[in-house]
Amino acid sequence: MHEKQVKSVLNKQKQRDSWFLTDYSVNAYEGCSCNCLYCYVRGSKYGENMDSGLAIKSNALELLEKQLRVKAKKGQYGIVVVGSATDAYLHYEERWRLTEGMLKLFLKYRFPVFISTKSKLILRDIELLKQIDKAAILPEDLKTSLGRGVILSTSISTVNEELAQMLEPAAAAPLERLEVLQQLKQEGFLCGVNAIPILPWISDTDEELEKIISAASSQGADYILVGGLTLFGKNPADSKTLYYEFLERYDPSLIPKYEKMYGINFFPSKGYQEELKQRAERICAKYNIRTAILDQHVETN
Repeated sequence: MHEKQVKSVLNKQKQRDSWFLTDYSVNAYEGCSCNCLYCYVRGSKYGENMDSGLAIKSNALELLEKQLRVKAKKGQYGIVVVGSATDAYLHYEERWRLTEGMLKLFLKYRFPVFISTKSKLILRDIELLKQIDKAAILPEDLKTSLGRGVILSTSISTVNEELAQMLEPAAAAPLERLEVLQQLKQEGFLCGVNAIPILPWISDTDEELEKIISAASSQGADYILVGGLTLFGKNPADSKTLYYEFLERYDPSLIPKYEKMYGINFFPSKGYQEELKQRAERICAKYNIRTAILDQHVETN
């Protein structure tokens, strides 16, 4: 881990994210120690996302306070995703506590937050998150439909422990993440599962989708967001390269299917994504769990 100075830390999105309802993003760290092979950051503009390249933004809290002060003075409140290009609770957070520092600033300036994590460390900040949940000022169009300042998710691509260990070597095990979800739900938070990415021919079958959805439902999840796999780049540390190496070890017969599906593209076809969405909605209806954070669709700004 090395330190670096940055010029800005709070980023305004062009429009609200229709899935996560977020208007801003912030990352205390650069890179992520979970080292998930499929991570969209690998091969993207954010870099290789390897543990050896991790950096702490040493001036992040100072910058964030300045930016939040200006936004709050102008009444430009919006939900901030904490950790859009890294896990907010990556392993080094236990020592550096930058995410904790950011949450204290969000509470001070009354900004709502969205956090998705694969770590149990989020349990450390339950009391701080409860305060934000009550105190945050929401954008006008979310005050009635959302009515609270914190949204929490855990990310799960499979509930198969052996497979998860291959793909997400330094993340908490899927069942541990679901236990964290249950604890957060018992504490009264709005909680759900990001079933993202769902893996073609591996975790996208009806049987495997139902395993994820039923497990999330049993732990009290309010919602499940289901999304397909993106594969970026062609360099040794990029997600497409690493994922195909994983397929060589896991099941080489799948490689021609992936090559046909993705070709030179980063995303599976729109037809595949729509079909995946429809099947997920059907299974979620069976378990009486919604496929969006809110009961009703919220228009993006």
